[in-house]
Amino acid sequence: MGEPIIEIKAVSYRYDRENVLENINMEVQKGAFIGVVGPNGSGKSTLIKLILGLLKPQKGTVSLFGQTKFKEWDRIGFVSQKANSFNSGFPATVFEVVQSGLVGKLGLFHFMKNHHKQEVMKAIKSVGMENFTKRNIGELSGGQQQRVFIARAIVSNPDILILDEPTVGVDEMNVQSFYDMLEKLNKDRGITLLLVTHDIGTITNKVSHVACLNKTLHFHGEVEEFEKLDTDDLSGMYNHDVHLLSHEHSSRGEGEQL
Repeated sequence: MGEPIIEIKAVSYRYDRENVLENINMEVQKGAFIGVVGPNGSGKSTLIKLILGLLKPQKGTVSLFGQTKFKEWDRIGFVSQKANSFNSGFPATVFEVVQSGLVGKLGLFHFMKNHHKQEVMKAIKSVGMENFTKRNIGELSGGQQQRVFIARAIVSNPDILILDEPTVGVDEMNVQSFYDMLEKLNKDRGITLLLVTHDIGTITNKVSHVACLNKTLHFHGEVEEFEKLDTDDLSGMYNHDVHLLSHEHSSRGEGEQL
């Protein structure tokens, strides 16, 4: 196994007097699809900010691609809960929004060449939005907007895509197809995915690994091992009762899931 894309060693963080993260040790290997789960206030958003360099660890280290002083941020794509708060009056087409993801590589005032336009279309097709390229972004549903933001994040071909609760604003009927799309990105484009979500019961047949966070890291391992945990184990991680639900597994058979 090669060097991990993300390596978190003994990381702790606190706001004022409140500990948010305590002694976190975690790795994300190239090609993984990891779901980060936990209750509200468990430190998931703080962990993402530490990975993205928006916060600095008060204890421990965060390494990206083997570097603690990482600067190649175009290798990391990030999608937040934008669809829930996006300005629907923003005057830009799907194509224009996705091509803006190349600004970091091209510079603000450089013109796109044909191969750049091809990369934009490739990213749009990867998220199933090729029939909406000329549509104004504000005319789309929340789920469609999130797909466009994902295309914008991957148009520069990052090594890893980090998503923070991406199904906020996505219609419940379309959540499964949304996760199908993420699985396809992971397998077909080889993009490593780190997904913060509360939908663990929906995605355990998609992810390869699970990290269960509640200030400390209660579980970090392969999804098959996570599915072996019983109700008491999960309730202890969440500090409240958690019930296991049985879902249909499209690719790995059936099993009990949260």
